[in-house]
Amino acid sequence: MSVNLPAFQKITAELAPYHARLVAVSKVKPASDIQSLYDAGQRIFGENYVQELQEKHPILPADIEWHFIGHLQSNKVKYIAPFVSMIHAVDSLRLLEEINKQAAKNNRTIRCLLQVHIAEEETKFGLDETELTDLLTQWKAQPDKFKNITIAGFMGMATNTDNLDQVRAEFRHLKSLQTQLKANFAPEGDALAELSIGMSGDYTLALEEGSTMVRIGSMLFGARY
Repeated sequence: MSVNLPAFQKITAELAPYHARLVAVSKVKPASDIQSLYDAGQRIFGENYVQELQEKHPILPADIEWHFIGHLQSNKVKYIAPFVSMIHAVDSLRLLEEINKQAAKNNRTIRCLLQVHIAEEETKFGLDETELTDLLTQWKAQPDKFKNITIAGFMGMATNTDNLDQVRAEFRHLKSLQTQLKANFAPEGDALAELSIGMSGDYTLALEEGSTMVRIGSMLFGARY
């Protein structure tokens, strides 16, 4: 078995004081590994590829909470809309509208996170602050248009660097932005309350800076080839 159960137990213990949740990133890992971690108590799994998620979903336990954490094309939403619990990387109004449309077809409400560009690398996806505010303004002004989605919060990826001070600053900036936008657009209720930051290399920093959800793969499942 290639699942690292001691690491799972360690991470779970570290998350508990922060009331944060673990998204076990299971992309390119076999269903048997996911089942092993499920048997140890994990229920939230994150996938990056639509076809792979479609293949895994029907052969694994029905109470798994599937999160789609990769870059999602609008024309692929329909394949995961019947069952996905959360979509982490919404980076355009067009994609949000398509998720709402496909959720409505399946008589569901899908929770979404808006991806915010906080890293130095231009190659990373995400909305800048102006785009983010514009999108939330349209969402707030047209509630009937978005009845089948919930904007649960925000997701960000820090710069790929060994400079942990920079990583912390980027996480802190997104937390500050989330606090401000929550107060302005959704002061009541659960909308905009989630903050998905932190991966295997920086999740402890992310927890200290307000993460409610960390995305960890290699520590649990080993390296990907």
